Amino acid sequence: MRKSRGRTGRKRRRKHLKSFMDGVNCSHKLEYIKLKKWLKERGFEDSNLRPAEFWETGRGLMTTKALQAGDLIISLPEKCLLTTGTVLSSCLGGHIEKWKPPVSPLLALCTFLIAEKHAGEKSPWKPYLDVLPKAYTCPACLEPDPLFAENTGTIFNFSALEWAWCTVNTRTIYMKHPHRECLSLEPDVYALAPYLDLLNHSPNVQVKAGFNEQTRSYEIWTDSQCKKHQEVLICYGPHDNQRLLLEYGFVAMDNPHSTVYVSADTLLKYFSPLDKQRKAKVSILKDHDFLENLTFGWEGPSWRLLTALKVLSLAADEFACWRRVLLGDVTSARNEQQALGTAAKICQFLIEETQHVLLQISQLKRDKENLKTHLALVEMLRSEDLKILQKSAEILCNLNLGTT
Repeated sequence: MRKSRGRTGRKRRRKHLKSFMDGVNCSHKLEYIKLKKWLKERGFEDSNLRPAEFWETGRGLMTTKALQAGDLIISLPEKCLLTTGTVLSSCLGGHIEKWKPPVSPLLALCTFLIAEKHAGEKSPWKPYLDVLPKAYTCPACLEPDPLFAENTGTIFNFSALEWAWCTVNTRTIYMKHPHRECLSLEPDVYALAPYLDLLNHSPNVQVKAGFNEQTRSYEIWTDSQCKKHQEVLICYGPHDNQRLLLEYGFVAMDNPHSTVYVSADTLLKYFSPLDKQRKAKVSILKDHDFLENLTFGWEGPSWRLLTALKVLSLAADEFACWRRVLLGDVTSARNEQQALGTAAKICQFLIEETQHVLLQISQLKRDKENLKTHLALVEMLRSEDLKILQKSAEILCNLNLGTT
């Protein structure tokens, strides 16, 4: 009997572990029950997605059935979307329409979110607001009457705008709207999409997404397979980790789109100021936009970086060939070898610099307890940079061996 209980216990532990790795279903939580009811009232039909907590990504959506390429992940009716149209048809609309100069679409959405959050129980958007992240503001000069009993300065403060701006910036889907005269000329391409915005990002999946004019719904279709009870992931775009951290506040591990940038100052440190043609070479690179977006990636130095290095490595008798170099031609074996050698030196310098930064971050994490979360994200970003640089160094070592 004891043996039998042991097997049952192991099975139970394995089942619990599998459940934890797949994701812990959170659809029984009151805020999600209220959200689903609210969405259903607006025409959203229950899908195969359930809110869940995942080990790597945190809160997201899991599928209750296996998904195949070409399957519809989610279809969110227009009535569920929060756009500038929603804002202008609300009690804020009249004030925004009269405001001069016209506010931007983004600011209009931010103002609406702050106002609705302040309204609390009275807000028709409360079920959605309740599932938005609590921690993520621009004073909005709206007349206090008849909208607010207290001074608007106490409601539309910096932290309120910060939260609203982050909500719009990190959670909106791209949806083009016609220009409205009462808003500024900035593109009106935002729509907040309740429930759909729980879908997390992976750089390794592909989806098709957009507003379907026939169904009047925003739809996402998968181009990938997804097993039952796994997290459904979408791609926010081919963003590198710097962009992901700045725009969305996270870093993707082993992101194929990630690169490490080489500044013009770092590049030029490896070329003698005594080179009489140095000034002309730098001018050529600047005029042809070859001093920016120079990178190391998972496949080694970028073509742009190597091209810039080849131009800077041109000998006096090769200088007249600079146009051919910019087009990708080989001028000499010496030029090729010098460019690769310099790329290896720059790569090694960046490796050592990144390792030094990681040591500093490690020290700061011990000393600055209140910054631990932010420092952990920066540490993850720089750790990914280090992996890319080490891979590039390995590739350059093999290339340099091949040219000697």
